[in-house]
Amino acid sequence: MPEALIIDACRTPRGIGKVGKGALADFHPQHLAATVLRALADRNGLNTAEVDDIIWGTSTQRGKQGGDLGRMAALDAGYDVRASGMTLDRFCGSGITTVNLAAASIMSGMEDLVIAGGTEMMSYTAATADRTSPGLLDSGNLRLRARHPQSHQGVCADAIATLEGISRQALDELAVVSQQRADQAIREGRFDRALVPVLHEDGSVALDREEFPRPQTTLESLSQLKASFEMMAGVPIDEAGTTLGGLIHQVYPDLKITHVHHAGNSSGVVDGAAAVLLASPAYAAAHGLKPRARVVAMANIGDSPTLMLNAPVPAARKVLAKAGLTVDDIDLWEINEAFAVVAEKFIRDLNLDRDKVNVNGGAMALGHPIGATGSILIGTILDELERRDLKRGLVTMCAAGGMAPAIIIERL
Repeated sequence: MPEALIIDACRTPRGIGKVGKGALADFHPQHLAATVLRALADRNGLNTAEVDDIIWGTSTQRGKQGGDLGRMAALDAGYDVRASGMTLDRFCGSGITTVNLAAASIMSGMEDLVIAGGTEMMSYTAATADRTSPGLLDSGNLRLRARHPQSHQGVCADAIATLEGISRQALDELAVVSQQRADQAIREGRFDRALVPVLHEDGSVALDREEFPRPQTTLESLSQLKASFEMMAGVPIDEAGTTLGGLIHQVYPDLKITHVHHAGNSSGVVDGAAAVLLASPAYAAAHGLKPRARVVAMANIGDSPTLMLNAPVPAARKVLAKAGLTVDDIDLWEINEAFAVVAEKFIRDLNLDRDKVNVNGGAMALGHPIGATGSILIGTILDELERRDLKRGLVTMCAAGGMAPAIIIERL
């Protein structure tokens, strides 16, 4: 079976995901995706007619983010029309899933050159959201709601922290570390290899740096923030008066949720795109492409839809088992900081060395452009493995519906 080699990875900076505040908010989502696709082609001298497929992740596929963003962005980037594209949705896990599927198609021997990635313009999706809906995944499907009640993810995060006995103090401490590490990474240029500036049509720079981080964050400043999801937990979702918190109580009737998450220890709302270039060994050798890493193993798993955010730990265990590796064989870990409790529980459950986890900060500091984040994290961990002269990295993240994809890469 051929190996799947990672040739290159790049991404845009993450812009604040609010219309009127973010530097990228006025751009079309296809523009952001085209930016990273064009960069991969230029940086690696690709004959884009030979790209077998472009597999793209976008969670909210409506309006400007609908209509197969992967294919349309490739056309916008000037790719040969023979480079086909598709777009998928595994919620937050989309950007890992695209890379996993690209790797699988190469490892099967069916394709030789595939680009994976993702885009999410949260400024756009927030501006076009249905304000009358509580954001339920079941969309009013009462049969599914009876089988698997699914609440808002922030309420789920608070429920998990309550069940696990994880304090707001511990979560705020992790949030401060995320900000500090991201600030250091930015100041030391650790993201520079991957970053591709987003340009206006006239060629001027729209954004060439991370826009979201707040390096001035302290424990004291976080302590002043009001919990974000307490009021939301009481939002009724039907005429019977069922609330978002009540959905969790259908499965955990005696749970008194302590609300501990807020804007400072939750992932940031941002815009961004990322792409990863993969090739077979034969294609790479024939075209002078120098591989940076290989895909060791991939896995997907589901967990409780009601708690939603707990699948990363079993996903990590599953992908380690597939690779025949242990926790001690992994040099660096990236677990998406959708909410502080996700990363904190991950570290505790796997008994990880905190100095090996999210070493350049995470989504609490840098933001989480839903469909793109997984691809961003794969590029981030690859760059850091190279910088530190280390070997293996594992990337995973929670996804709505109670899922998590995972991938292990090995530097070459």
